[in-house]
Amino acid sequence: MNIYADNAATTKMSQAAIDAMLPYMNHIYGNPSSLHSTGQQAAGALYAAREEIAKILGCSAKEIIFTSGGSEADNQAILSAAAIGAKKNKKHIISSTIEHHAVLHTLKKLKKQGFEITLLDAHENGIVRPDELFDALREDTALVTIMYANNEIGSIQPIANIGQICREKGVLFHTDAVQAVGHLKINVAEENIDLLSLSAHKFHGPKGIGVLYARKGIPLVSLIEGGAQEKGKRAGTENIPAIMGMAAALRESVDQVEENTEKLIPLRDKLIHGLLQIPHTILNGDRQLRLPGNVNVCFEGIEGESLLLLLDAKGICASSGSACTSGSLDPSHVLLAIGRPHEIAHGSLRLSLSKENTAEEIEYIIHETRNVVEYLRNMSPIWRDLQEGKRSYVIQ
Repeated sequence: MNIYADNAATTKMSQAAIDAMLPYMNHIYGNPSSLHSTGQQAAGALYAAREEIAKILGCSAKEIIFTSGGSEADNQAILSAAAIGAKKNKKHIISSTIEHHAVLHTLKKLKKQGFEITLLDAHENGIVRPDELFDALREDTALVTIMYANNEIGSIQPIANIGQICREKGVLFHTDAVQAVGHLKINVAEENIDLLSLSAHKFHGPKGIGVLYARKGIPLVSLIEGGAQEKGKRAGTENIPAIMGMAAALRESVDQVEENTEKLIPLRDKLIHGLLQIPHTILNGDRQLRLPGNVNVCFEGIEGESLLLLLDAKGICASSGSACTSGSLDPSHVLLAIGRPHEIAHGSLRLSLSKENTAEEIEYIIHETRNVVEYLRNMSPIWRDLQEGKRSYVIQ
């Protein structure tokens, strides 16, 4: 059996996305900046895709900027807001401890340039509290950037409340919605979002393409110079096939969001329940306010990297909160931020489901994960010490 349960990392492209891309690879292949008919066909497609995505997000097509993905969109949004703030002598930015590195590393860069960064606590359930955000706002706050839903533990933030606070205080609000778009209902106008980032490959679109929504009137800093594309704010010939695939995948995902949610939540909850039957296991993130397909747990007494390799041998594709596979021995900053000790954070497992997963697959994942955890614990001297009372259990 081969089970793909790593959809938070990337998703399989939908047939709708593939079908939408093909004509722009072999028939309508012109440069949309060209004045001839072949180029203008491509320009028309670009306009249509921009209109479609804007309609889905609840904004104007003029507020849509195509990027290479979520990381670029995050960078451009934050650097643009910082530049606006600096002109007004406002150099304070509020974010959270569990943001994606595309946000945290950009903030680290700005800190070196004299900005003051406040990172709000996400608490054990991984959710920022609006009252704490309100208390952190200052006269010199230029930007609040809080992710819509966390990529590791799936916790969904109170975005509408945060947006309302920011709008009332006249502070720009950016949300990294890479994990949320296509999986949750989002309307940038209703939620008072000024800047939003998304990436197509998280909702069954192609890799290497994304969007930055920037509310009208917000001047953007160009990260790539060299041409007048994207209103002069993102140089480079537009990737028309990928853009068309993204628009098609987003439309399909949004149209099916209720149906998919109704299917995924029972599968998610069944998986959570089954994994929590393994002794000394804890769920990471809020039990209810989480993405429909996200499951993240920690098992005491094991290492996440070994767990992933053995699950892969059983045909299960998953991921870990540990950064071991990237060459670092440090555990996930998200798990540490919600209070998991280092030794517990190292034993994490993230399973992220899609509409293609089945109840039979969930049963198989639970069964094989239980076996693998038991196997690894039997090999672990730390687990032996725990059982013999030489160490105290952290997860009861």
